[in-house]
Amino acid sequence: MMVSLFQFARLLWLFFACSITCHAFEFGSLPKFNNPFDSIISGNNSPGSTALNPGDTVAVVGASGNVGKLVALRLSDTYKVHGITRNPSSVSPFFEGRENSNQQQQQEVKLFQCDLLKETEETSASACPMSLVPALQNANALVICTGTTAFPTKAWSRSGDATVTGDVLKALVDTKFSIKDAIASLDELGLNTPTNVDDRANAFLLNAWNSVCKVRQKRVIMLSSIGVQRRDAMPFPILNACGVLDAKAAGEESIQKAAATGGYSYTIIRPGQLFGGPYDNNYYLGTLFQLDKDADTQDVEVGRGDELLGDTLRSTLAEVTAQICEGDYARDMDFACVNVKGESPSVETVQEKLKVL
Repeated sequence: MMVSLFQFARLLWLFFACSITCHAFEFGSLPKFNNPFDSIISGNNSPGSTALNPGDTVAVVGASGNVGKLVALRLSDTYKVHGITRNPSSVSPFFEGRENSNQQQQQEVKLFQCDLLKETEETSASACPMSLVPALQNANALVICTGTTAFPTKAWSRSGDATVTGDVLKALVDTKFSIKDAIASLDELGLNTPTNVDDRANAFLLNAWNSVCKVRQKRVIMLSSIGVQRRDAMPFPILNACGVLDAKAAGEESIQKAAATGGYSYTIIRPGQLFGGPYDNNYYLGTLFQLDKDADTQDVEVGRGDELLGDTLRSTLAEVTAQICEGDYARDMDFACVNVKGESPSVETVQEKLKVL
């Protein structure tokens, strides 16, 4: 019987993998390795490609947030979505019809409960907490939509809806009104501060995903902010008064390092001030006053690095996030995304703009 070159190569790989496995059992450890033919067999004809395929699993962290829920819903048009949230019951109605979807053009959204700040305090940095294992072990991609307010609000509380005024005043008095030291004190209290959310939690998530994932890791995406690379240029020092841009910069660095080490791609998206619904979280300026963009400010502008100024609709951010996954755009780069004057662009127009990044 004739054996094709591809079949022969694959048999040779299986023989090699079995040999390694047998030796590994002798020493009591089993190495993690990827079959280089997996991407070919699954339909992606580029060996070692990090392109996502329809039906792959994407874990969305912060799936109950105003942006996270839109991102998770939009991604479920193409991928299986694992939504990670502190309180699944609060967002479950939003995904009605997708949690057990049998429709041909829709994938399923599964919600998983995890208190990231609690886990970062109680779990070793190199381990994955049990609450994250089912959400991350089959995730081909990770989309991080978590964040907190730039200044102390109820969003900084452990529950997300309690006052932190007393904690803030005490921290200021104890540190003789040193803002930097007061913020560090609030970090140590385990509040939802920028450092704990955008820096420590992101690094923890990446380590957890790397340690527990059993499938091909293809991509990590972080929703960051414009101004991260312009922290010394007005008006961003004001926004960064409590360290939110510093924390996001640290989170971006963690993602880039993890991608380089893990062999998967990364993308950092930098939106401006977020506008538009949903308005469930009322601790942000755009949601507190239910601000939206005018009908003639719906066009989308994207640009490499951190040079754009402007605001961003949450719906725009969700669509761009989905488009870079579906079209395999903007790999291993960071870019800004804002809405500008003009009508809402077609899907094809957004794709063309992402292609030329």
